Amino acid sequence: MRFMRIGLSGSEQPVVLHGDRAYSLSPIASDLDGAFWADGPRRTSEALAQGSLSEVDIEGARVGAPIARPGAVVCVGQNYAAHAAESGSAPPSRPIIFLKTPNTVAGPFDTVTIPENSRKTDWEVELGVVIGKTAAYLASPAEAQECIAGYLTANDLSERTYQIEESGGQWSKGKCVKGYLPLGPVLVTPEEVDPSRLRLRTWVNGDSRQDSSTADMIFDVNHLVHDLSQYMELEPGDLVLTGTPEGVALSGRFPYLKDGDVVELEIEGLGRQRQDYIQRVREENGIGGRV
Repeated sequence: MRFMRIGLSGSEQPVVLHGDRAYSLSPIASDLDGAFWADGPRRTSEALAQGSLSEVDIEGARVGAPIARPGAVVCVGQNYAAHAAESGSAPPSRPIIFLKTPNTVAGPFDTVTIPENSRKTDWEVELGVVIGKTAAYLASPAEAQECIAGYLTANDLSERTYQIEESGGQWSKGKCVKGYLPLGPVLVTPEEVDPSRLRLRTWVNGDSRQDSSTADMIFDVNHLVHDLSQYMELEPGDLVLTGTPEGVALSGRFPYLKDGDVVELEIEGLGRQRQDYIQRVREENGIGGRV
């Protein structure tokens, strides 16, 4: 199944896509949050079969992130062999983990505001994994599959000065700018996705930047969820970002993002994003505005 959230920021409504039509999930759930994953997909399937959901017109509506605000956003660094190489690092022997704050989540077509003092904002297309069942101290990677609600396209935007030069020894400073995690447009449930060989692509102003496959992952999805479960309890609705492939600005091959740029991202079978970028400046009266 394919789920979306439609509407103004903060008041999105959940829908399910069936064929070329969208249906309201209001009889089943108020949102695609952690509580939904307990039996929401089953109830949705039954309601579609019974024809009891109302069709809705989503043409022209704002598309929100396809999950409600997560309790945790757990990220994996340097999880593609080629990306580790372009970053000047050896492939990690164990997953590198850092966190993003939940207020980084944004819709896939929302405008992104670059902070006034940012000069190194970077794009990162990533496969996002939404947790549907508590994952704690799993016995094996095989058990991880039962804990996955679905997959989505993510742009793990990073500010490299904050992340590297001003890090203080950790990465999260460069990952937590508000709005620096566009998600969606859809969440696709596991029976429709093989996460091991998905093509991932990014364009900046129409020029290709990233073009790779999840086959280049060092640690696959099940390995990551199992590994994380040994150190933390992942809860329904949490989000795991699985790393980005080569082709980012950090490589030195491309300029960082600036005011007026347009970024597009796509993961095979999970949909395409597009964001306009604007940069704020601090004016004399202390009120920010666009460059």
